[in-house]
Amino acid sequence: MWRRYDDTASGVERVAISASSSLDNSDTPDDYSFPVSALFFKRFLKRPFQIASIVPSSKAMVERVASKMDFNRARVIAEYGPGEGVHSREIARREIARRMSPDSHLLLFELDPAFARDLKRQFADDPRVHVIHADAATLPGELKRRGFAQCDYILSGIPFSILNIEKKRALLRKTHDALAQGGSFIIYQVTNELKQHATLFEHGQSEYFLQNIPPMFITVFHKTPSLHGRGRRASGRKSVSGLVGVGADGSA
Repeated sequence: MWRRYDDTASGVERVAISASSSLDNSDTPDDYSFPVSALFFKRFLKRPFQIASIVPSSKAMVERVASKMDFNRARVIAEYGPGEGVHSREIARREIARRMSPDSHLLLFELDPAFARDLKRQFADDPRVHVIHADAATLPGELKRRGFAQCDYILSGIPFSILNIEKKRALLRKTHDALAQGGSFIIYQVTNELKQHATLFEHGQSEYFLQNIPPMFITVFHKTPSLHGRGRRASGRKSVSGLVGVGADGSA
């Protein structure tokens, strides 16, 4: 069911999509009600393969993805393809103590110019959030330019399945190199085919999350600390999280 309404707080016309399903969880009755902005809908129509879904992630999935991160200390986090920023907003929520701390940083890599402009507007007053209108493959260079050693977490909702094999593996290599030892690469995808390509990571844990339309695989790939890397601290102007090693210099 579709209906239109005006979000008076932001002045944005939105489309609400409500759906019921036998997979619905009675403890989360609102998980299938998606406020979709006109911007999101228009960008989906223009770039359906890049955006991959006609609706943003459900509230339940956003919370589940955020639960995969430990925010107990300062973190450097990167997100590939944040779109409207539903995951970004959850990570950066100031009013929730368990979310990103004041001295953490969130780098948002958004290739779509309209989404990038909207993200810059949303986070204009938050110095922790850096919106980068560029390909996810530029992450190593952006880390270096901003003085960060590596990332603690990298989050991605981009449709890896549509990338050609060379581009996919190149982005996975850069992602692995950009993560600190002990860091995690967290993805949410319609398919779980990336597990067969992400062989650089020591192990990955997947769950099939039904409280989303469409249901998604949430997979956490871990970069296990190596004996060689233990005890070494990376240098850098903003070594915010005491990360190990230096990132190496793919498309979202």
